[in-house]
Amino acid sequence: MSSISQETRVRKAVQSFYDAFNKHDFSRISEFTTVDWVHINPLGGWARGREAVLSELQIVHASFLRDVTDTPEEIDVRFASTNAAIVTVPSKMSPHTTPDGVRRENQKQIRTFILVKRANQWLIMQDQNTFREQ
Repeated sequence: MSSISQETRVRKAVQSFYDAFNKHDFSRISEFTTVDWVHINPLGGWARGREAVLSELQIVHASFLRDVTDTPEEIDVRFASTNAAIVTVPSKMSPHTTPDGVRRENQKQIRTFILVKRANQWLIMQDQNTFREQ
């Protein structure tokens, strides 16, 4: 398969994450993440394993992220090997207040995803999200 089609498939997996985030519906998460998915949130929380990440996502999306959207500004894909990709996504979130009491107006973030190809499917294995300066 050509590198262009591989890149398209990697982008699709990452976009699936943002689509689920913005719909606040993670029912299809197993289609684009590994069972051992690790998520590090911008406040330093570290969830290990798809079930733990899903639990965290359901809690925050039922509370302070309930009506929040996260819009990618670009999706930069680099291949570490034929079976591993690193994706960097700067994004902008709609206004919200985080659990630490900080009101975030159009908060900019940058997220790094690590994807692996398993059974000919690109899946998110790890991501880390960091607040960035306006």
